[in-house]
Formats: sequence, C-alpha cells, structure tokens
Amino acid sequence: MTTEYKSDYIYEFEATKSIIQDLSFNEAMRYFTERKVEFKEEQKRSLGIKNSDGLYTNLGLIFSDQCIHTIKLAIFQGINKLTFKDRKEFSGSILRQIDDVFKYIELFNRIRSEFSGLDRIDIPDYPVEAVREALLNAITHRDYSYSSSTLISLFDDRIEFVSLGGLPKGITYNDMMLGISVLRNSRICDIFYRLHLIEAYGTGIQKIMESYDDFYIKPKIEVSDNAFKITLPNINYKHEFIIKENAISYNEQKVLDYLKDKYYSTRKEIENYSGLSQATTVRVLANLLEKGLIIRQGEGKSTTYSEKHGLYPSKNTE
Repeated sequence: MTTEYKSDYIYEFEATKSIIQDLSFNEAMRYFTERKVEFKEEQKRSLGIKNSDGLYTNLGLIFSDQCIHTIKLAIFQGINKLTFKDRKEFSGSILRQIDDVFKYIELFNRIRSEFSGLDRIDIPDYPVEAVREALLNAITHRDYSYSSSTLISLFDDRIEFVSLGGLPKGITYNDMMLGISVLRNSRICDIFYRLHLIEAYGTGIQKIMESYDDFYIKPKIEVSDNAFKITLPNINYKHEFIIKENAISYNEQKVLDYLKDKYYSTRKEIENYSGLSQATTVRVLANLLEKGLIIRQGEGKSTTYSEKHGLYPSKNTE
C-alpha cells in the first residue's frame, strides 16, 4: 500500500506563471485526443495549464511544444563511458519526449530466445514495465526548477536514469522503498493519471522492483541531495569472472554450489533453490553442460543434473 503526500513548497513551481507565454500544444492535443480526454480551455484551467488570470503556468510550459526541458540519451560501448556509440537529445512537449525516448530505448532492448522442450521463451534485456516506470519516474518526480536535462545512459550491462532533484523534503530512502510517496509535481502526476500513463501515485518503484522478481540481479536506486538515479541491470548480460580455465557467471557458480552437495537434482529443484526464473535456469544449465562442469542424465521430466566430479572449480566471489 502506498501513502501519498503533496509538497506545498515545491508545488508552487507548477502554478507559477511561465516566462514564455507564446505556447502551442499540438503534441498535447494529439495525446489527449488519442486517449479520448478533453483538452479545451476549460480543461487547461482546471488542470493548471493556465492560471486564474488566463496566463500559462510552468506546468503549461512543460506540456507545450516549446518545453525548455529535454532528455539526453547516450549509448556507450561496453560497461563504462569511454566510447560513445550514439547520443540524442529529445525536446518538445514532455509527452512527445516520453514517447520518443521509450521507442528509442526499445530499439536496443534485445530479445534472447531460449527453448525449454518445445516451448520458446523470449527474454528481453530489460523488462518493458521496468523501463516504462523508470522513465515515467524520471519525468514526474524531477525538479523542474533546474534547467538541466534528464540523463539516460545505456551500457552493455545496464541502463541508468538520472533526474534532477533528490528526495522531497521530509522523506527518506527507506520511506520511499516502503511505498511512501511525496509528490514533487502533483499536477504533472494528475495529468499523467488522466492520460492513463500511471495507474496510481507512488507505485512506480515497487513495479520496477517486482519486474525483476524472477531474476537474481536487481535494480539499484541511488539518491543524493540533488539527484535521483535508477539503474536497471541487463538480464541477459553475462556478469562473468574467471575460475581456472572456465568463465563462470555468478548464477552458474550458485548452481554449482548447490549441486556439489547433491547426488543429483532436477531442473525444478535447482530453480527453486536458486530463485532463478525457469528461462534463466535452463540457460545456466545449458552453459554448464557446454563447459563440461555438470552431467545430464535421463530424458524429459526424468532429466537430472549432477556435478562432474574432479572438474568442480574452487569457490570464488565475483
């Protein structure tokens, strides 16, 4: 259950008169129309796009085609920032930016396909729900009193979303992880709720974490006084370290540790012990068989796996 609060101090920024008044809303109109939500003068006032004097607010500027805030996205080769592969800056209405950025990230969200018997299992690098919620979180909770861009970085092993503004005053990291939400931009959230971009306030972080429930690696959330960072690990990236001549991943080592004390085990037993998803367990077992570190016996539901004696590597940490 999420507890929701509004920050009156920061809320004033959305309601403050925009320094730019010559605004258009072509993208916003398209977005509202597609979702069958009214966006006439009456709605602009009730939503806070315009104030009681008929002037555009900072909220209006954010949703306008002239929005001064952008999202910068960079793609790096490898797992550090030494080599750029591509970089883009997304501008225009914040609604257009969300669409364009999400579609662009999806171009790089590769699908790994595996087979369990006759069943094909497709595993994207990143859960789509996690990407969506991380992007929406970066947009709805950033501090728009800063002019700098929201930053998204794609590496081989992860995606990082960095937005300006730390946690709102009065809330701690532990509070946030427990589901307590303080709305920095309550009117942005209201509009996103009307457009069905968010289902409820303050549930984004929980959805991100839950989307990785079937996987051993987990998202990482970091907070400073002036920034908020969500890191989504690439599920299909092999975090490898060296043991003797073999490259053994963390998950492979975990399965080997389990099999060392067993005469034999089924795939399901290994899956239950390790906490890995079925697809990941299948992949790990296939890798260990290919490396000659385990033995498979039987067929179908009677298939079992056991340690290959004499070849079991010594334990190491990543």
